[in-house]
Amino acid sequence: MSRIGKHPINVPAGVKVSIDGASVKVEGPKGKLSHTFDSSVVIKLDGSEISVAPADASRHSSSMHGTVRSIIASMVKGVVENFSKVLEIKGVGFKAELSGKKLTLSLGYAHPCIYELPEGISVAIGESNEKNPLVTVSGACKKTVGQVAADLKSFYPVEPYKGKGVRIHGEYVRRKEGKKTA
Repeated sequence: MSRIGKHPINVPAGVKVSIDGASVKVEGPKGKLSHTFDSSVVIKLDGSEISVAPADASRHSSSMHGTVRSIIASMVKGVVENFSKVLEIKGVGFKAELSGKKLTLSLGYAHPCIYELPEGISVAIGESNEKNPLVTVSGACKKTVGQVAADLKSFYPVEPYKGKGVRIHGEYVRRKEGKKTA
């Protein structure tokens, strides 16, 4: 049995949870989330606690036990306090602009990289002390925040020679030594 899956999830005040079979809907001050799981686990709401149990003794249901519990705990945490990832853009002339739901990144290409933000995701652009823009991606869904950060990072991954590109703030990039002449 899963060690993580055994622990119940506490539902804080101000958060509404509704469970309909394998479908879970969570509503809170920062947003609404819903997710449908497969029938390998049983999800129960007892007062202000959510408990997850495997439906049978199969290997699949025992492996999904802790996973489903972690996803539901992230949903509850996300509607109370948003998840966020901070991206750092390093490079001469690299910049980010936000207009409505479109994020435009100038990353040294001949064209701007335009990213349409999904529903429930907000972006804030700030300046760091080194004149490198910091882009903060935040939202209630942990998976969507991580996916948006990965999509933005994929426009210009950090190269190891000069260290230019888009990186998660605090991420270590191993630098390589340049070409040596004879």
